[in-house]
Amino acid sequence: MNGKRLLVVGGVAGGMSTAARARRLSEDAEIVVFERGPHVSFANCGLPYYIGGEIADRDELLLQTPASLKARFNLDVRVQTEVVAIDRANRRVRVRDLTSGREAEEAYDALILSTGAAPLRPPIPGLDREGHFPVRNVPDADRIKSWIKNGQARRAVVVGGGYIGLEMAEQLVRLGLTVTLVEALPQVMAPLDPEMASWLHAELKANGVALHLADPVAAFEAPDEGQAGAASVVVLRSGARLPADIVVLGLGVKPDIGLARAAGLEIGELGGIRVNPQMQTCDPHIWAVGDAVEVRHAVLGHWQLIPLAGPANRQGRIAADNIFGRETRYEGTLGTAVLRLFKLTAACTGANETALFKSGRPYQALHLHPASHAGYYPGASPIALKVLFAAENGLLLGAQAVGCDGVAKRIDVLATALKAGMTVHDLAELELSYAPPFGSAKDPVNLAGMAAQNVLDGYVELAQWNELPHLDPAQTLVLDVRSPQERTVGHIPGSVHIPLPELRARLDELPRDREIVVTCQSGQRSYFACRMLSQRGFRVRNLTGSYRTWKAAQSVARAA
Repeated sequence: MNGKRLLVVGGVAGGMSTAARARRLSEDAEIVVFERGPHVSFANCGLPYYIGGEIADRDELLLQTPASLKARFNLDVRVQTEVVAIDRANRRVRVRDLTSGREAEEAYDALILSTGAAPLRPPIPGLDREGHFPVRNVPDADRIKSWIKNGQARRAVVVGGGYIGLEMAEQLVRLGLTVTLVEALPQVMAPLDPEMASWLHAELKANGVALHLADPVAAFEAPDEGQAGAASVVVLRSGARLPADIVVLGLGVKPDIGLARAAGLEIGELGGIRVNPQMQTCDPHIWAVGDAVEVRHAVLGHWQLIPLAGPANRQGRIAADNIFGRETRYEGTLGTAVLRLFKLTAACTGANETALFKSGRPYQALHLHPASHAGYYPGASPIALKVLFAAENGLLLGAQAVGCDGVAKRIDVLATALKAGMTVHDLAELELSYAPPFGSAKDPVNLAGMAAQNVLDGYVELAQWNELPHLDPAQTLVLDVRSPQERTVGHIPGSVHIPLPELRARLDELPRDREIVVTCQSGQRSYFACRMLSQRGFRVRNLTGSYRTWKAAQSVARAA
């Protein structure tokens, strides 16, 4: 399509990656970008950090301007210009200048929709009260900073425990506000499984954030008499009333598909634009990318909405390639993501256990708590690592990790392994870099592979933390093999204590007519005990992740 006319609707990640790639493929094409907002290329993932002051200069968020894009890529970028209709039959769009109100028609050979997503706005009474803010663009950030400063806000309520909600809670604490986070689900950060999200619950509370889980907002009411400057009293379903000087709305997003729907393009069951692997819609002259589209989950294969910047950038590149005859395919989204929350990092990739269970696919779930780097080198800290793999052949299906250090590195390795179709046997054999400040000779990824191999090879059977409440004491004994000092700090109720070094000498204290579920602090010593006991004729299972995972999960169990 050299020399053809491309119109891109929407900037930021998907639209601008399409336009820039298109220019690199063709110097002759005419490329016009329409952006209804004031900024065509900004770092929306950086907005919370600008609000909190970690990013001090507002201009750092503005990655490119119409002038810089004209100079670098010869793009015709028109901000504050909205595309209001598509005439597919004549390949034209109607655009409106939002400053002057004038409308005009523009012809296209190829049209790329990067209309993004809009904040969810459920029908909650009082939602539109003054002092309530989404966090989607630079003007939103400006308004939040101004409201906090001018209103001398002291109490903030963040509604929603997703990425934006958690990042905003952290940054509002950094600004010195008293922060409450409200989440309708029993956990924050839904891509994590409950026991992994529980580490984030503890971190929020440790930093003074009041946490209301499984308790959705029922209404936003006017402040009580004498609460000058307050935004709302946030009323929860439980009846709790939370006075707020500012309310941050992190309720999630939905694809912005009004333009596509009005043009008769196919919309999927989840409400996103339906595209093929070339990012092409049902109209051969129209492509769509970014948060507005439904994508195939790379592990589970079903359609999903995964609004992430990395996939949007790749989709834009693939759309441009196909427009110019370079056949490339988008092979699906793994959902790889990372979050910083105070001192913790949480990251995930692939399918979580909740999704695998719903899909009916047989799987195994493994927990371990390896050190972030060599234990003898100062500063090592445990990583809570969860790996999910196919029960029949060990194919890697997903992974999650939470810790203070080394989390993103391990999830990035596991995301690469997922993309490559590796098994847990491959994880055990990966040759990863090692020096004491960075890792161990057996990296946590290697250890996860080795532990999974032990399961597949029949050396150990696993028990999960959420099985314990349902075990019949007449049929099952829970055995704690930790040291006496560890047990005094806390233990699983009803468990029997025999420290690992004493186990061989005290085998006659164990029943042979009941199953034994063995636990330690993290799962390694309990594995050693399982091997010992199974070779002596006992029926045993290892509590994967052991006491650390069980203890962390109790916050979610209580919320549920």
